[in-house]
Amino acid sequence: MKSTFRLTGLADYITLGNAMFGTASIMFLILAVEDMSTPYGIGLKSKYIWASMLCIFLSAIGDIIDGPIARRYSKRKLLGGSLDIMSDCLSFCVAPALMMFIMFGRWGEAAPLWTLSLAIAGCWVIGTGMLRLARFQYEDGSGLPYFHGLSSPGNALLLMSVAGFIWLQPILNFGPPLDDLRFCVEGIGDQADCAATPGLDMLILPIMFLSGGLMIGERRLSKLKHGLDLKLSILQMICLLTAILYAMISTGVSDNQLDVGSELAPAGWLFLASGLFAVYYLVKPQPPAYKPEDAAEE
Repeated sequence: MKSTFRLTGLADYITLGNAMFGTASIMFLILAVEDMSTPYGIGLKSKYIWASMLCIFLSAIGDIIDGPIARRYSKRKLLGGSLDIMSDCLSFCVAPALMMFIMFGRWGEAAPLWTLSLAIAGCWVIGTGMLRLARFQYEDGSGLPYFHGLSSPGNALLLMSVAGFIWLQPILNFGPPLDDLRFCVEGIGDQADCAATPGLDMLILPIMFLSGGLMIGERRLSKLKHGLDLKLSILQMICLLTAILYAMISTGVSDNQLDVGSELAPAGWLFLASGLFAVYYLVKPQPPAYKPEDAAEE
């Protein structure tokens, strides 16, 4: 035991804490499930969904600070890289993919093709996230002033922003209303809603495939260390954190957002703002390609 602890530094314990937040996120998702066939309503306990999002967000904060702390305070860096990959895979690949499947999978209620497609999309996010993390480890120390592809924490924040907005969209008086999946016939000519889902939930499938592709793509994305990009990134995280906390507080002891109603509208708009900041980061002009000879001349 002591020999293992001698290999670790302060940043390694922060990384372990990030992994614990990822684990807690998955546990909250398990607690949220009541009936996956009717997620929007009594099927999921939304208060646990927001708690799961908060855990992923806190893990992202820890992932941001453990690098600088390791460079400044940790004399031993033998385990840091491996721990970081395992922690990020759990918090930013597995947990978000499971969250998307639980929130929008509609197991047993939607057509099997939809549920299977969303499961494949979840596996795609996990697989591409693992490849992204492996490439990051490979390129670590290369001196590149940008990332190749979307980072796994950035992808997790994007998916949470989109999922939060879609989840709350029906109560925003914006876009399509609740979409009834099918009608259950109760007697002759007497119909009742069997299940409902947010009208924009079909968008989550292409977004998951797209975000996974962006993680393994060649697009150059700045590292958000200074300037306007850093300020917008901070603003995005403030919007997302405020949305999650507002949703948690507003939901309170209630099991789902339908019981709360329009009180959750501000959280929905904040989720949208966070998503738009993420889209700007993805579509803005790429930084110039790094050439070692140019750095040598400087």
